[in-house]
Amino acid sequence: MSLSVKELTTIGAKTLAEKGIMDADRDSKTLYCYMIGIPESKMISEYKYTVQDILCDKYFDLIDRRAAGEPVQYIVGNTAFMGLPFKVEPGVLIPRQDTESLVELALSVINYDLIHGKKLNLARKSWDVLDIGTGSGAIGISIAKLGQKCSVTMTDISKQALNIAKENARVNGVDKSVKILEGDLFRPVSGRFGNKKFDMIISNPPYIPTDDIGSLQVEIKDHEPLVALDGGQDGLDTYRRIANDVGNYLKKSGVLMLEIGDDQRDAVIGILKETKLFVEIQCFQDLAGRDRVILAYMV
Repeated sequence: MSLSVKELTTIGAKTLAEKGIMDADRDSKTLYCYMIGIPESKMISEYKYTVQDILCDKYFDLIDRRAAGEPVQYIVGNTAFMGLPFKVEPGVLIPRQDTESLVELALSVINYDLIHGKKLNLARKSWDVLDIGTGSGAIGISIAKLGQKCSVTMTDISKQALNIAKENARVNGVDKSVKILEGDLFRPVSGRFGNKKFDMIISNPPYIPTDDIGSLQVEIKDHEPLVALDGGQDGLDTYRRIANDVGNYLKKSGVLMLEIGDDQRDAVIGILKETKLFVEIQCFQDLAGRDRVILAYMV
């Protein structure tokens, strides 16, 4: 039996909501648009149409996948970040809106030498930026696309993630202006005769405590890559590794920017203070008012 688009997506939203899926209404429409091959901005104009049985079945197959916990971004194969398109697939961390706070602060430093209206006196003719643990490339590519007079190097231990990052760099028109290197943290930019040094080092490292992984939403714990989530017993392992080596890769008066979990401010600041490398360490909140970004200025 054929259904109108309105009836179809209403049933889809109800099915998702009954399975506890957040944003059930939005996801039901996203999956319809993906199936038909139209942008979501065209959704309202679709309501006048009727969907035939074969497409109804195809739609409900997509709804069943989402209801079982598969992230909608993996189903449709893409997501938006900083207003830019990014390809994603299973095995590569999905970029999230929380991380946009990190990128927006980085762009404020690079483009305007400002943080929340405060002059930093860190202005440079150009910025050499290192994005470590880049994943899909969302952070580094956004900075390369939206930043002024900056060059970006991106590293990751995952070959699969780097292949996606390379595709995302191409899609966003920055593939000729970024370097994408395989290796753990700083290793790809370390050298026998000296390490490459940067004006800014930025990262969204894994920061979820190991014992907390099991309590995450199904779409995260059962679908997204563990290596990009698990921060060790207290969630701070990668912060310690970054702090131990960052002094060898930051230029004088360089900037370190890190995304954190909303309960990790004091612990991460403490780790960075122990290095005695930074003249100032600050924490900034995301749009929901949660601690989200640590910014530290090099001596």
